[in-house]
Amino acid sequence: MRIDIITVLPELLESPLNYSIVKRAREKGLVEINIINLRDFTADKYKTVDDYAFGGGAGMVMMIEPVYKAIEKLKSERHYDEIIYTSPDGERFTQKMANILSLKNNIIILAGHYKGVDQRIREHLITREVSIGDYVLSGGEIPAAAITDSIVRLIPGAISDEQSALSDSFQDDLLAPPVYTRPADFNGWKVPDILLSGHAAEIDKWRHEQSLERTRKLRPDLSDDE
Repeated sequence: MRIDIITVLPELLESPLNYSIVKRAREKGLVEINIINLRDFTADKYKTVDDYAFGGGAGMVMMIEPVYKAIEKLKSERHYDEIIYTSPDGERFTQKMANILSLKNNIIILAGHYKGVDQRIREHLITREVSIGDYVLSGGEIPAAAITDSIVRLIPGAISDEQSALSDSFQDDLLAPPVYTRPADFNGWKVPDILLSGHAAEIDKWRHEQSLERTRKLRPDLSDDE
């Protein structure tokens, strides 16, 4: 799998994508992640990639020409399954979407910045707009990193225990059950007896019941009972 991230601030993405599971997946050759500096695609001597909005108003707008050049350069080298734009008004990113994207071969993520991008970019170049939540950040680099991390950990081989990813929260529209480790008794706070019983079927049943209960209590919007 290949993920190309177009950004005006590549430094913001270097660290999050060079540690832990993502780093190991890159080292294993399971995923290739390229951070592309949008400023490399402008002829302006000051490397400008933004300008004032037509019609006035506060905030700068990412210009269409450098974005177009960057995307066309990448598309000339390979086919892309998705060209994603990170935006607060995009489709809400979910575990289901992460699962779908993890099966793709090549993805471009355009990290939004400033007041946003020229609308023509969204109309003619982007295939999917994605939001990680109903709030505004200084730029799309953090959402791009979050989306990338969520996708990469689902690639077979990225996590040594693949069953771990399959039991994550939201995989079945349920929150994960509570987990415990040693010691079994700390300050009188005890691990539920069922988890120490050794009865795998009963433990699985308990965990499923806990997932249902936690989902109904904490995220009733996910429950089929609504």
